[in-house]
Amino acid sequence: MDTSRDKKYVCVSNMSLSSVSDASGCSMIALLHTGAAKFSQNLLSRSRQAVSPIFPAGVLKGFSSIVSRKLASHGFGASMAAMSSFPPQRYHYFLVLDFEATCDKPQIHPQEIIEFPILKLNGRTMEIESTFHMYVQPVVHPQLTPFCTELTGIIQGMVDGQPSLQQVLERVDEWMAKEGLLDPSVKSIFVTCGDWDLKVMLPGQCQYLGLPVADYFKQWINLKKAYSFAMGSWPKNGLLDMNKGLNLQHIGRPHSGIDDCKNIANIMKTLAHRGFIFKQTSKPF
Repeated sequence: MDTSRDKKYVCVSNMSLSSVSDASGCSMIALLHTGAAKFSQNLLSRSRQAVSPIFPAGVLKGFSSIVSRKLASHGFGASMAAMSSFPPQRYHYFLVLDFEATCDKPQIHPQEIIEFPILKLNGRTMEIESTFHMYVQPVVHPQLTPFCTELTGIIQGMVDGQPSLQQVLERVDEWMAKEGLLDPSVKSIFVTCGDWDLKVMLPGQCQYLGLPVADYFKQWINLKKAYSFAMGSWPKNGLLDMNKGLNLQHIGRPHSGIDDCKNIANIMKTLAHRGFIFKQTSKPF
């Protein structure tokens, strides 16, 4: 997963769309944007120099603001923003995952996955490109407890008649293939809020049911660890603390698997914009 390969990027010109191989991993689109941004900044600088002998500093400040707005109205605003965009990530795609499972007080055993969501996050844009989302029929404890429903928002009717974990895992593999994520030249990695999902929950239930665990589930990024490296503090309360630390609004309902995935993706995008490079944490960071 960590070996470097030539990356293919799409270069857009006025006349054609062509594939450009760039061994350095530098996007041609980013270079074009950067060129436009430099042009706009030079134009603004020349404008300031031209009027500085005539107008006082206060007027110049207002003039600069007006020129900036005019440049933005002609499309230069996005180009200038591109200059401060995040650096390239190590992965083409991040697969954000957050299970919900059967639970009670005291805890029931074995726990079984009842919600299986994955968001495919583009490593260059940090935007969501595709979603996999299924509910799963528990078989050992088929009846959800009131505690589980209150915590997760998942009611009995949402899991009754749904595919088994084995069937869902088969569909995950089909989705991964359809999305091009099984291509050896495509670097992707799962991202979870903590190690529980892929270190404990999935391998534990697969072992109980006698199911194999696909290799792509055996490495991941723990967002809590990534956040602590980026921000210098450990998020004791998980997503709530990370959203608070980054001044982000919490999305949806806590302990909804799909909503938690959206929060994870939003936090990742924010950290990436701050220049953080995500690395695998299921081995030494």
